[in-house]
Amino acid sequence: MESEKKKKIDYEALQSSFMRIPQMDIATARNLIDLGYKESFQLIGISPEVLFEEIKKKNINISKEILHKLRVAVYFVENPNCDPKKLNSLICDPSL
Repeated sequence: MESEKKKKIDYEALQSSFMRIPQMDIATARNLIDLGYKESFQLIGISPEVLFEEIKKKNINISKEILHKLRVAVYFVENPNCDPKKLNSLICDPSL
């Protein structure tokens, strides 16, 4: 029988306010924490593209999918009463 390796669990990222954002995953939350952001409201007024470039500088093998998640995150935190249709279109259409 092969012994299975346990995955390390990033409790800090899991418990962060970023995880309350739709479509957010642990890896993206960890990237934001590594950039120095501690709370989701700190993303207000920051371009998702700028966040993506900062993350890309630290992580060479980064997926373009993260840019989509950052766009959803910034829209979500900047619009507390966000339009569900707009949020859904951002979630469903990664090309936006």
